[in-house]
Amino acid sequence: QVHLEESGGGLVQPGGSLRLSCAASGFTLRYTDIGWFRQAPGKEREQVSCSSWSDSSTYYADSVKGRFTISRDNAENTVYLQMSSLRPEDTAVYYCATAEPLGVFDIDGCYGKDVWGKGTLVTVSS
Repeated sequence: QVHLEESGGGLVQPGGSLRLSCAASGFTLRYTDIGWFRQAPGKEREQVSCSSWSDSSTYYADSVKGRFTISRDNAENTVYLQMSSLRPEDTAVYYCATAEPLGVFDIDGCYGKDVWGKGTLVTVSS
């Protein structure tokens, strides 16, 4: 059974950092594009960052560029999202999902496919 599970969310003050993890089971992430998405209260889900397995290219939404970093640990079958300089507007439930490119990967990003985690809540507040 294929499964993704996020962890690492929590309450952090503005300017702080968190590292989210997305652990896979039942399949290998080594050959899978993965995306991080988030949904804030009352808003639509949006893409945050994407990682291509084939050429290691990455995508970041403008709102997180320079602050978030996506990475992979194939040995651990896990994808990470390092988040720094967090802002209150980063507050959301963060999801990871298997993904497909929207167009040019590092320009257009990705959309979520068929395997999604249940999400982890990130709250940025003083």
